[in-house]
Amino acid sequence: MQVHGQKHSHGFREECAVFGIWNHPEASRLSYLGLYALQHRGQEAAGIVSLHEGQHLLHKAHGLVADVFSEEVLDSLKGQASIGHNRYSTTGANEKYNIQPLKANLYNGPVSIAHNGNIINSKPLRESLKKMGSIFQGTNDTELFLHLIARNENSDMLTCLKEELPKLEGAFSMVMLTDKQLIAARDPQGFRPLVLGEIEVNGGKAKVVSSETCAFDLIGAKFIREIEPGEIYYCNDKEEGSFFLEDVPKQKSQCVFEHVYFSRPDSVVFGNSVYETRKKLGCHLAIEDGDMNADLVIPVPDSGVPAAIGYSQQSGLPFELGIIRNHYVGRTFIEPKQSIRNFGVKVKLNPQEAILKGKKIIVVDDSLVRGTTSQKIINLVRAFGAKEVHMRIAAPPTIGPCYYGVDTPSKDQLIASSHSNEEIRKYIGADTLKYVSMEGLMKAVDDQESEKYCAACFTDKYPTPVY
Repeated sequence: MQVHGQKHSHGFREECAVFGIWNHPEASRLSYLGLYALQHRGQEAAGIVSLHEGQHLLHKAHGLVADVFSEEVLDSLKGQASIGHNRYSTTGANEKYNIQPLKANLYNGPVSIAHNGNIINSKPLRESLKKMGSIFQGTNDTELFLHLIARNENSDMLTCLKEELPKLEGAFSMVMLTDKQLIAARDPQGFRPLVLGEIEVNGGKAKVVSSETCAFDLIGAKFIREIEPGEIYYCNDKEEGSFFLEDVPKQKSQCVFEHVYFSRPDSVVFGNSVYETRKKLGCHLAIEDGDMNADLVIPVPDSGVPAAIGYSQQSGLPFELGIIRNHYVGRTFIEPKQSIRNFGVKVKLNPQEAILKGKKIIVVDDSLVRGTTSQKIINLVRAFGAKEVHMRIAAPPTIGPCYYGVDTPSKDQLIASSHSNEEIRKYIGADTLKYVSMEGLMKAVDDQESEKYCAACFTDKYPTPVY
């Protein structure tokens, strides 16, 4: 189904991180570390719930993980099981209730839940539940899970989920904590990643669930496998197991943008190394470019680095860090009152004149969305002496918004949806502009199973109806 210019009906795009751990004496601290490793997936807010003596202990607040949790707070989150969440900056961020995990005391006991993804039929579901008397406190998709579970008459949580999750359309990778077990579930099409790992502790094993494998590396967990699309996994003090939702679509729709931009390069996502995939994207860019009359390949840091390395290796052109990124720019940086040309981008990115002056430069970035950042970067590179600037994008043109959990703008803000390649080239000020082809993209992510990916942001063809 094709859509044109629509925005999310519920006002939220949950582009986030989830983490959960069962049977570890320092569960909340490992959740903290896991969220720290997953900070790139959400910088607006963070929260952790721990299970202690049958009760859920919760701490959540706006801010980065390191700012939200202190030693004192982590000491107060007692127990051997916990779940955590990082939330991406979205509309309505000042409402604390929208910060996850969400916690409730239901008929079948305390339940806390953290969720990554977008439920695209949330508006009709929410309206239906309100008519039946449900009272919503926030505006996020995640609250739907709690209301659906609360209305189910089964006392067994796994049975509740088996009956209620098929009512949800769209993307969800979630972790849930009850007073008896840790549960993880992934939507049948597998839009967002979710992985299972374990840690050896006190002669036993702690089970860990995470949005990405990079969190396992930090806490010393062993990667076991992905939580499969449509799978509900559970573990408790007696057993672990899983089962699959019934009568649901079998076609996978894994988000290709996880590999293009969103996931950390040191993660393995959907079975493939993100770093290696991004290098392959750069290789395909160079192959499709042919022989370029240029002197250097430079990345837009940090997102374009792996692709620029791949382009350099394939083309034989030297790779240089022609732009240096300042990693220590805070969210509340105070700009000078007097105008300074290109100040905004120069706070984070500073070109090196000694490398750029008089050179024909190929600039590689992961994606081009609105075009404004590319324009500023090209202007900066030219201001520092570059003779020619050739922009190369390690993704096809972004022409459609994402409805499954990546915070892309609405269609009218996506420059490639309404402008030709030549118009974009002139707008950003490049001598040439080229994107990797869809064929190159799919070869880079998985040459054998390209049909298992959702690439609606590049094709405008969505795997589900969009409400």
